[in-house]
Amino acid sequence: MINVSIAGIGGQGSVLAARILAQAAEAKGWQVRSAETIGMAQRGGDVMSHVRMGNAGEEVFSPLPAKGTVDVLIALEPGEAARALPYLKENGLLVVASTGIPPVMANFKRQTYDPQHLIDDMQAAGVKMVVVDDAELVHRLGEPKALNVMMLAYAIIAVNKREDCVDNALRGAITLEDVEAAIPLCVKRKLVSVNEKAIKVVQQVARV
Repeated sequence: MINVSIAGIGGQGSVLAARILAQAAEAKGWQVRSAETIGMAQRGGDVMSHVRMGNAGEEVFSPLPAKGTVDVLIALEPGEAARALPYLKENGLLVVASTGIPPVMANFKRQTYDPQHLIDDMQAAGVKMVVVDDAELVHRLGEPKALNVMMLAYAIIAVNKREDCVDNALRGAITLEDVEAAIPLCVKRKLVSVNEKAIKVVQQVARV
């Protein structure tokens, strides 16, 4: 059983990224269940999507993973990484975008929000993680709305290169080619090209 969760803020596309991953997994013959948990606000609230993949003959009963069972946590924002961290298994991998988006209540109360402090705290706690310079990715692509696909691609590269924290069953389970094949089935035709280009950008700059 492989559990992947994608955490973000409403409007970042975590649900779409999970849909693409689920489609790619189904095409490879995995038994797949997926679900989303959505916070109070559709745009600006927390959104967490889960994809559970069972190998041939392994039935997936629930679409929601238990806390402490997620193999790979993809976070589109540091605060959402911290919020979702209890789901990550002890030797799981966190792939997190470095750019922070202040929570709605922080803006309302004029509180400071330091995403780097959150990242430092998670690293100090021994979380195995890859911190992604998402600003560089967006700059190279020129399209911020494709960050979700870029983070998914980055996570797949990380899974296949990190040997310190990734189960052997994960490596090669889903490839970038699988994701590329799933994109036309999950996004509008006019958005296929930019999402395919997003994967190429990640391949050029990924550092894990």
